[in-house]
Amino acid sequence: MKKTKFSAVVMAALIVLSGCGMNNTAKGGLIGGGAGAGIGAMVGNLIGKNAGGTLAGAGIGAAVGTAAGVLIGKKMDKLKAQAETAVANAQVETVKDANGLDAVKVTLASGVLFPSGKATLSKESMASLTAFTNDVLKVNPDCDVAIQGYTDNTGFKGSTAEESIQKNITLSQQRADAVKSYILAQGAGTNQIKSSVGYGENNPVASNDTKEGREQNRRVEIYLYASEAMVQSAEAGTLQ
Repeated sequence: MKKTKFSAVVMAALIVLSGCGMNNTAKGGLIGGGAGAGIGAMVGNLIGKNAGGTLAGAGIGAAVGTAAGVLIGKKMDKLKAQAETAVANAQVETVKDANGLDAVKVTLASGVLFPSGKATLSKESMASLTAFTNDVLKVNPDCDVAIQGYTDNTGFKGSTAEESIQKNITLSQQRADAVKSYILAQGAGTNQIKSSVGYGENNPVASNDTKEGREQNRRVEIYLYASEAMVQSAEAGTLQ
């Protein structure tokens, strides 16, 4: 009996993993309900960490029902479309949050956001972040946000390897904070931005051995995920 139950959970997880062509609505229905927390935990462990290696959000401590999962999936489909329209020169994709629920990840290249080695936003990036705040965050106040900054592993002149690692962490933190501060200045809710963390050269998404790979690793990731209020609305069937 236990083997049968485990197989069912594995099959459900495999369906989610293989459903690259499915939209968030369909995937949300698979995550919510049924084995609930079991499936969500399995999928979260397998794909929730994605390239950055860090899950967004905090565990809500309870399984989300099938109907609620579907509604959250639909909401994230809308958020993804809005982000794709609002933010120029960004990669927008579907990921999973800490609860195994659909979330949206917006990746901005540091070369577009900042001058080399600096944490001052460029004019072009300000325009994109203003549109992102107005067209995505302000119209979705029930969506929580996590900001993560990353660098490549290039060292600093005159610094030891250990010193360079720490300087990269500091630079990535300054850049994540710069994005957070600007978004807040444009009117995003202070309670909406849940975290702003710099990870330095950790969690590379490409090889640091090539110029192209290092460019991909220098990035800021913005995660849009379901808040407790959104989950509650979904459970009540009122989430739009």
